[in-house]
Amino acid sequence: MYNKFSDYNFNKLTNKFIELNYFKVPTKIQKAVLQEMRRGRDIVAVSNTGTGKTHAFLIPLMEMLDYDVDQTQAVITAPTRELAMQIFEKAKLMSKANPKIKIKLVTGGIDRSKMIESLKNPPHIVIGTPGRIKDLFVDEGALRLEKSSILIVDEADMTLEYGFLNDVDQIATRMEDELQMLAFSATIPEGLKPFLKRYMERPQTIIIDDDEKMNPRINHMLINCKHHNYTQTLLKILPTFMPYVCLIFANTRKDAAECANDLRNEGYKVLEVHGGLEARARKQAMKQLSSMEYTYIVATDIAARGIDVDGVTHVVSLGFPSELDFYIHRAGRCGRAGKSGVCYALYKEKDARAIRDLMNKGVEFNHVAYRNGDWVTLKPFEQKRIAKNDLREKEIAKTLYRKKQKVKPGYKKKRKNEIARIKQKEKQIKIRADIKAKRKEMYKKAAREDKE
Repeated sequence: MYNKFSDYNFNKLTNKFIELNYFKVPTKIQKAVLQEMRRGRDIVAVSNTGTGKTHAFLIPLMEMLDYDVDQTQAVITAPTRELAMQIFEKAKLMSKANPKIKIKLVTGGIDRSKMIESLKNPPHIVIGTPGRIKDLFVDEGALRLEKSSILIVDEADMTLEYGFLNDVDQIATRMEDELQMLAFSATIPEGLKPFLKRYMERPQTIIIDDDEKMNPRINHMLINCKHHNYTQTLLKILPTFMPYVCLIFANTRKDAAECANDLRNEGYKVLEVHGGLEARARKQAMKQLSSMEYTYIVATDIAARGIDVDGVTHVVSLGFPSELDFYIHRAGRCGRAGKSGVCYALYKEKDARAIRDLMNKGVEFNHVAYRNGDWVTLKPFEQKRIAKNDLREKEIAKTLYRKKQKVKPGYKKKRKNEIARIKQKEKQIKIRADIKAKRKEMYKKAAREDKE
């Protein structure tokens, strides 16, 4: 059993990399991945942020790559610049442990001509976003990956949701025939399975359950904005906080930017972390995030998926994300390593359905209000009447409340399956619409960057 890093018989350079990170014992995900990756196995690993998954693949890479050969041998993709940059920052210590190692970050926001010039000296490891790697490899031919034999897809479900799976597909199909692929993800949606099946041979499936989804030490405070907007309500309750780090989540880049600006106007020192920032500002934000310079951080869900922030005591959700698991990840930022925390969920009338769905998932909300300088406990959140335009709820209502008819054996199970089918159908329609919109936005942005 591998309980200590010394049990793995790593070489001196790998052990030096481990020492530079001040690691003592492997985490659950590291124990599960390290040996299997070294054996050349394809791996599907399901694990949340903060479990040590990045080093679960960086440590074996120290052992597996031949640094005396000048060619790219491993490719690591992440769905956003911020996530790619975070992996790159962690991988830099590999070069400190072994100066022969060459690692290259390939994302948007970096001067294209300079990047192409630097790739004439091939790195051993390429870390970047799928779109930019695909452009430089498939379209430009400046990045040579045809002899690379290891592909690591980080945040695979997010890669699917953002519409980048086709880019990863074009990269993988042109890499070495004997390709070892590893996919790390918080979930494995149905849309991801055909892709994994295409490239993986008898993959080792690893599921690390850290119980983040139902952490009983997180207090979910549900607050009605009424006639105020989210930020106005936030400014009303913020003086009651005494946070070490407070993460404030907005659903869009625009909302995050406006919220951060309003907080600054009220005298709060705020860090923004979202995709709407210019490349230089995003890079600076990532450095400030890791150095813990700010108490208040306003972010989109990029920060909930992949970017690790220590010491979070308070989380604020300005409304609810369309993908409700993102709310679970938001709240989970303040409940790491058995710690307690508070997640303030600010809602409007339009959020009622999201609240109901989360309650059905097991989230227990405390319905509260801040009045005259005191927190007041309200009656439990009541499920509102079905909205006229809520087609899913209307279909479910028809299924549940049909006119009396002769009951057949197994009708409860059939009714349950029918409701599940309706929910799944609507979810699929929503996901397709979201992916289409995000892909369109990404392509427009890429086109603007190319022109620049």
